[in-house]
Amino acid sequence: MESAELSFNVDHGYLEGLVRGCKAGLLTRQDYANLVQCETLEDLKIHLQTTDYGNFLANQTSPLTVSKIDAEMRRKLCGEFEYFRNHSLEPLSTFLTYMTCSYMIDNVILLMNGALQKKAVRDMLGKCHPLGRFTEMEAVNVAETASDLFRAVLVETPLAPFFQDCMSENTLDELNVEILRNKLYKSYLEAFYKFCKNYGDITAEIMCPILEFEADRRAFTITLNSFGTELSRGVAARVAKRP
Repeated sequence: MESAELSFNVDHGYLEGLVRGCKAGLLTRQDYANLVQCETLEDLKIHLQTTDYGNFLANQTSPLTVSKIDAEMRRKLCGEFEYFRNHSLEPLSTFLTYMTCSYMIDNVILLMNGALQKKAVRDMLGKCHPLGRFTEMEAVNVAETASDLFRAVLVETPLAPFFQDCMSENTLDELNVEILRNKLYKSYLEAFYKFCKNYGDITAEIMCPILEFEADRRAFTITLNSFGTELSRGVAARVAKRP
């Protein structure tokens, strides 16, 4: 433990400094009080320019809209996250990749539902969360079964390990797509939980309860949403089982 502490700054000191800087840049209580007083989105833009958000809306033309602000904030956040991940070493890089997997799952399911509804892939890609983007996304709509999806699209992505319990030749209709989403989330949460538990220390102390809560939340949601549907009690129990 002492040797790890002595060498910590060699591998992680730069990122720790960045994290401390980000923490110092969080909006203060006074900032929020000032935002409440803003009467227009332009007023909000002007105030945010005085914070660590800076001129992130400088390229946005009038009229300013909530969706534009949301998109630019999301882009700023994702850019900072990717910078952290690109400069991280193990095991931090794996931890950060785990953080993106939930967005990847949601993006895959979004594209599959779009394909079922005959919507254009380009339109659906615009709705995908940037933290969950991967190069094979556009090919998601060619899959007709979970096995097709794995072999043609996801085998080279971080989602591949989560498909071990999801391989199926069932046609991907709306019900099976939703079942696939929940099975993927179950496998993902179990893997992320195991990773944090095995690492131990503060990571396990903080993350394991968070992941347990998320697993419980999803279990309750799946159970409630299964009432009055074709989803049997047995299937609901399997996809909702806690890690």
